[in-house]
Amino acid sequence: MTKRRVVITGIGVVTPIGLNVPEFWDGLISGKNGVAPITYFDTSKFDTQFAAEVKNFNPDNYFDKKSVKD
Repeated sequence: MTKRRVVITGIGVVTPIGLNVPEFWDGLISGKNGVAPITYFDTSKFDTQFAAEVKNFNPDNYFDKKSVKD
């Protein structure tokens, strides 16, 4: 059996209630709800029109250009 190693290089969150640890924590303790009407596409043909979208997320702020694909 081969042993695998895990290296934790940082801590962070990207969630509907916060894009970083301080925003997420503030959202948690204030009772923020990340569920809202879907805004990224037309939901008129679907039974459900709400979700927990991650809004204002820009992958360029978190990953290098090679990692981000269009």
